[in-house]
Amino acid sequence: MRILVTGGAGFIGSHIVDALVARGDEVVAFDDLSTGRRENVHPGAELVVGDLRDADAVEALVARIQPDAVSHQGAQTSVSRSVREPILDATTNALGTLHLLEALARHGAGRLVLASTGGAIYGEIPEGTRADVGHPLLPISPYACSKLAAEAYVGAAARARSQQTTVLRYANVYGPRQDPHGEAGVVAIFSQRLLRHEPIRINGMRAAGDDGCIRDYVHVRDVVRTNLLALDGELAAPIVNVCTGIAATTRLLAERLHALSKSGSPIEVGAPRDGDLERSVLEPSTDPRVIARVDLEEGLADTLAYFRDR
Repeated sequence: MRILVTGGAGFIGSHIVDALVARGDEVVAFDDLSTGRRENVHPGAELVVGDLRDADAVEALVARIQPDAVSHQGAQTSVSRSVREPILDATTNALGTLHLLEALARHGAGRLVLASTGGAIYGEIPEGTRADVGHPLLPISPYACSKLAAEAYVGAAARARSQQTTVLRYANVYGPRQDPHGEAGVVAIFSQRLLRHEPIRINGMRAAGDDGCIRDYVHVRDVVRTNLLALDGELAAPIVNVCTGIAATTRLLAERLHALSKSGSPIEVGAPRDGDLERSVLEPSTDPRVIARVDLEEGLADTLAYFRDR
C-alpha cells in the first residue's frame, strides 16, 4: 500500500513509518519538523517537509501521492502551549485535520486513521473506574478541545461522505524517541536525568509528597501495532482506546526507573502542577489484537536503554 503518515518524523509517527517500511509499504512522511527530527525518518520512506495549516501544501501532496491510507499523527500536542496559544493549537489540530479530509475527499484517497487523545479528552476519571469510549467527553484544555473537534470532523466525513475512518484515543504513550523536553514525556525525562545522575522530581497529585498523578502508560510498540490494524481496516469499531487499563503513579515510575538505571540520583518531591489531571486510566478494547503486550517493566527498560545508547 501507499501510505501517508503525517507527523512522520515525530515520536509515534516515525515508529509507524518504520513498521510500514519493514512490511514493504510505500511510505511518505509529512512533517513540519517543529518537534520531529529528520533522523527519525526511515531512509526507505520519503520525507516531505510541510505544515498541516497550509491547505495548498496538503492538497498538493495528497493529489501527487494518492495514498491508499493515511495515518494522521501530526498535531500540536503540548497542553501548556495550547493554553498559551489556543489559536495555533486549533489551526493545527482542528483546521489541519479538515485540510486533510478535504484533500482526501477531492482525490478519492483511502482510509484515514486519526491519532486522538484519551488522556485529555475524557477529563478526570474517578478512582476505581476506567474510561471506555462511551465515557462522557469533558475536555478542560484547548488541546483536548481541538482534538475533540478533529474527531468530530472525521466522524462527519465518515457519515456524510462514507470516508473510511478509525479514531485511536491514546493513553500516555512512552518509549524510544520520546522527547525528554516535552511536558508529557515523564518516562523520557526521568530516564535522561537518571542516566546523568541528576535529581528527578515527583510532583504531587494533591500535595507535595504524595505518590503523584495516576496515568495509564502504553508503550509505543503497542500503539504502532494498533495503528497498522486500523490502516488495514481490521478494526470494526470506529473509535478505539489504545491503552493498558493499568493505573500507575508517578512514584512507581520514578522508583522502577531508579532501580533499573542503578542511578545515584536523588528522588525529590514537588507541589502539584497547575492543570494536571489527577487520574486518567482508560478501558482497553475487548479485541485481543489490540490489548497491550508490553508490560511496564519491559517498556521502561526499553526506553532507558534507548537513552543510555545516546
